[in-house]
Amino acid sequence: MRIKYILTLTALIFSINTFGQSKKSIINYDESLYNSIEYRLIGPFRGGRAGTAVGVLNNPNLYYMGTAGGGVWKTQDAGSTWEPISDGYFGGSIGAIAVSESDPNIIYVGEGEQTLRGNVSSGHGMWKSTDAGETWQYIGLPKSEHISRIRIHPENPEIVYVGVIGNLWKPNSERGLYKTNDGGMTWEKILYVSDKAGIGDLILDPNNSRIIYATTWQMKRNGYRMDSGGPDSKIFRSYDSGKTWEDISEFTGLPSFPWGIVGVAISPVNSKRIWVMVEADNGGLFRSDDGGNNWEKVNSNRALRQRAWYYTRIYADTQNEDKVFVLNVSYGVSTDGGKTFTLKNAPHGDHHDLWIDPNNNMRMVIADDGGAQVSNDGGENWSTYFNQPTAQFYRVSTDNSFPYRIYGAQQDNSTVRIKHRSSGSSITERDWEPSAGGESAHLAPDPKNNEIVFGGTYKGYMMMQDHSNGQIRSVNIWPDNPAGSGAEVMKYRFNWNFPVMFSPNNPNKLYAGSNYLHLSENSGQTWKTISPDLTRNIPETIKSSGGPITQDNTGAEYYANIFAIAESELEEGVIWVGSDDGLIHITKDGGESWENITPPNKLSPELNMINSIDPSPFKKGKAYVAATSYKFGDYTPYLYKTEDYGKSWSLITDGINSNYYTRVIRSDKKREGLLYAGTEWGMYISFDDGNSWSEFQLNLPVTSIRDLKVKDNDLVVATHGRSFWIIDDLTPLHQLNNDNQNDDAILFKPDLSYRMAQSGGRNRPNNLLSGQNHPNGVIINYYIKNLQEDDYIRIDIENKDGSLIRTFTNNKDKHSKIENNDVNKMVGNPVLSNPNDIDNALSSDNLVSLSPRSGGNRLIWDMRYPGFRSFEGMVLYSSPNVGPKVAPGKYNIKMTYNNQILQKEFEIVKDPRVKISQADYEDQLEFLINVRDEVSRANQKIIDIRNIKNNLIFISEKTRDNNELQEMINNYLTDLSEIENNIHMTKNQSRQDPLNYGIRINNRIAFLLADSQRGDYPPTDQSKEFFIQVKGELDSEVMKLDAMIDKHSQKIENYLEENKIELISLNN
Repeated sequence: MRIKYILTLTALIFSINTFGQSKKSIINYDESLYNSIEYRLIGPFRGGRAGTAVGVLNNPNLYYMGTAGGGVWKTQDAGSTWEPISDGYFGGSIGAIAVSESDPNIIYVGEGEQTLRGNVSSGHGMWKSTDAGETWQYIGLPKSEHISRIRIHPENPEIVYVGVIGNLWKPNSERGLYKTNDGGMTWEKILYVSDKAGIGDLILDPNNSRIIYATTWQMKRNGYRMDSGGPDSKIFRSYDSGKTWEDISEFTGLPSFPWGIVGVAISPVNSKRIWVMVEADNGGLFRSDDGGNNWEKVNSNRALRQRAWYYTRIYADTQNEDKVFVLNVSYGVSTDGGKTFTLKNAPHGDHHDLWIDPNNNMRMVIADDGGAQVSNDGGENWSTYFNQPTAQFYRVSTDNSFPYRIYGAQQDNSTVRIKHRSSGSSITERDWEPSAGGESAHLAPDPKNNEIVFGGTYKGYMMMQDHSNGQIRSVNIWPDNPAGSGAEVMKYRFNWNFPVMFSPNNPNKLYAGSNYLHLSENSGQTWKTISPDLTRNIPETIKSSGGPITQDNTGAEYYANIFAIAESELEEGVIWVGSDDGLIHITKDGGESWENITPPNKLSPELNMINSIDPSPFKKGKAYVAATSYKFGDYTPYLYKTEDYGKSWSLITDGINSNYYTRVIRSDKKREGLLYAGTEWGMYISFDDGNSWSEFQLNLPVTSIRDLKVKDNDLVVATHGRSFWIIDDLTPLHQLNNDNQNDDAILFKPDLSYRMAQSGGRNRPNNLLSGQNHPNGVIINYYIKNLQEDDYIRIDIENKDGSLIRTFTNNKDKHSKIENNDVNKMVGNPVLSNPNDIDNALSSDNLVSLSPRSGGNRLIWDMRYPGFRSFEGMVLYSSPNVGPKVAPGKYNIKMTYNNQILQKEFEIVKDPRVKISQADYEDQLEFLINVRDEVSRANQKIIDIRNIKNNLIFISEKTRDNNELQEMINNYLTDLSEIENNIHMTKNQSRQDPLNYGIRINNRIAFLLADSQRGDYPPTDQSKEFFIQVKGELDSEVMKLDAMIDKHSQKIENYLEENKIELISLNN
């Protein structure tokens, strides 16, 4: 094995494009052409980390939560459901939320979490709402980046204090405590220690808001270490609303320096009682009973102090001065002033914030690594976190099953595999399950057997899970546990999020990356190393992490490791590898030899983390790279392209916001040059191979995009704060071109559509509790450049022979006029159908209304013919009015836009899990159409009978004094009612009336229609036999009806004529 360093050589031959953006042809399309495309949230609904939560006085059901990557959320039912309220304004990482006690409509939010994990995201400042979160206004502090606390004056919500941690990655003067006296219009920095220390905690005396305690925290992070502590970590006190400050850090009883993070709390019952939790060698919980002048150490329990930088939050009970809470992995509760603690857990653990109702200490909300939970009994019971789609995912992969499953590792939780669509009305907990590995894993389903999954976790551990039997096996590359030590003691160094993947060319080859590339060809039984160290291996970067007080070697700071692996789909053995410390290598012979192809320093910072590599699916030697140097304070986006195996590189970031650092770039699989990029603040798209970029946010909320996967014609998005999202149909992007981009109307060819047995459920799914399912039908995208009020749009679904299946229009009146002059118009009255499905039917006109807009539009056709003819007041039991589904095959869609006609062919294919033939589908369809038509025939007879009855009643009212005629009419009505009730039970007027009165012929046939289309199966012999029988019963009643109408109508018409009474038709 050899490695070839060619940096000097390649530096000489790099094209001029290497050192800047290339000037090439630009291809861009206005978003209105494709904004019918939607991202779909699938979940899972399992909460991710929340660093802040708060309740509202005098409203026991109202709470707010700030998440680590998903924005601000609100519950109005005490935690039963949560909804995002910052979408459309801001999102991402939230550090602090505060609600005014004097005016609960006023909310202040600070971006940038205070839980300074390795996966931390920053923010852009402060927001304010004056209508309980309905709308928001940005109020400044744009460089604050991380905000630890917000405190509002209890009587004047215009006075606000904000604790700013600042930029984590480098010294900065924006750190400190800020105050506004005018609701955020202007800000003043009122406490500042140094460019190395921000504000760790902040509290106003609950009984005297002029008294303030603030703690400063000296800390720093970079790509390879996190340090908490130093001479600038202190505690300060102010008696004059922050005008002047007193350093009380060396007051009697407090620990010696250096300090790290410090938490502070004041008892609302007795303001003289103050607690501080201090990270120090001799730290712990300290209490003052004289307003902070003298202190006593009351507790040093390590369970309250472990990993201090991640916790160290303390809260005084609002009604008991001896009761205090300290948050950590568990949360500790003391009822003796802090001397002893009982450890408790909310549903998740790793607790970060607590709000206790000042008027009712039984009511509280806690924020932890699983989101936020509410308690109404002092913490004995809590609401769930399985209702918050705020999961933080690092990577995404998919398998080859149908429906395909999406795999990812959720930070602070387990790995997940979740179906991209389900047979239910939504995607719920039954559609996902934990999988192999841990919270930081790459997951690799075995391409030969998707039930076997390989997943990594921190410190280089790796597991194989067999989902078919529940067995889990350790398949570690080197099974040495380095817990508590730095990466320097490891034989192989592994990133927290080290890559694991199968070869796209050989399903027996499994790759994994430490600082070396490893290969197993026997499912992890044996690993061989196929590369030298592919990192910079700088000694400074592989030391123990944690700082002067508390070491923290979870593996999150292990550095100088392989971070991205990709093998070309076009060339087996061509493997690209990127490291977290800035190197890119390639092998063209399966690992026998390697070349260092790292872009030069003028193009890529030395420690630029190579986050993703995507070899082109169209051209050998071509690849795209996403990198970021944000952990060193550089938020510049770095996207690169090479077309010559890395000999030269181009920077391709034109159009991306200058501080939206990039984590992933992926090529489309169908259209060459179509690229997708994920940044810390959202999505971008390029149609010209990266020469230019445009935002591709659409309906996606602002959140960090950590990974992307192009699967078939879908785009799967792994967010770090809003779970998984999918675009189900990328084909409109494939079909845009120079010829159609200026057209007044575009009809896009629909993607391949699967006919599935997908239920709608009895009720509409609650999108606050479950993921949105794939549309149950064909996705039809179309574009109208400039819609006018009188524009006529009609969409017809047709069989290949031109026969009509379904019509959609925005103008039913105009459609009717056109149809009346059309020799090919449908015969008969409109029938009724259901836009939902067999389990939840509601009637709607056969002519389904469209509500188009200028720009992109989307229509979902449910693959069904219209249902049966209906009538007013019809109540049927267990017989939803749902038309039959078409059989798999090719169909036409025709769009009429005023006088312009556009047509496309599309195809519906069967669910590959279904084992019936095309002939079976055709048999089912033919049977269902025949059954449907018989229900329509039965119902039409009811309509005819009622029309005749109405005419008879009219005549009866006009001839009340004619006893002979009245008797004829009454006899006729009696005979009509008898047949009417034989065909339809008229007493059934509500859903469960049929259980009392029974059902009749039309309902029995309608039930056969419903019963025979529950799945994709041909009709049973019994169904066919019953249909013949019940159709015969209907035939008999129709014959009797026709004969009776002839008899009575003729008799009455003769009487009217003989008595010279004006004739009124007694037929329908």
